[in-house]
Amino acid sequence: MQKHSSVVVSLHSPREKLWGVLLSLDMNGVTLRGIDLSSFDDWSREIPRGETSMGLSTVFFPMHRVERILIDEGVGGIQSMTAVFESRVGQDLWTYLEISPPEV
Repeated sequence: MQKHSSVVVSLHSPREKLWGVLLSLDMNGVTLRGIDLSSFDDWSREIPRGETSMGLSTVFFPMHRVERILIDEGVGGIQSMTAVFESRVGQDLWTYLEISPPEV
């Protein structure tokens, strides 16, 4: 996993799932600029309408809370969340966040 990769982070105690961009990952924990998975649809739909009632937050989670980190990838005919964002908003995630995409 590289810096600025689009990821889904699963946490425990309490159980949470977040989607966003990985800012750092080390033995202490993970820093993510993201949003709760349950808010993704509403957030990605309000951006094209110019609404700003919610947005991404930069947050650190200690490693003892991290259950798993998944790269946001499409599977079969199911789009990645990043692809869904791009189709709804009309620009890629990294341009929207004004950051460089991960190196391939």
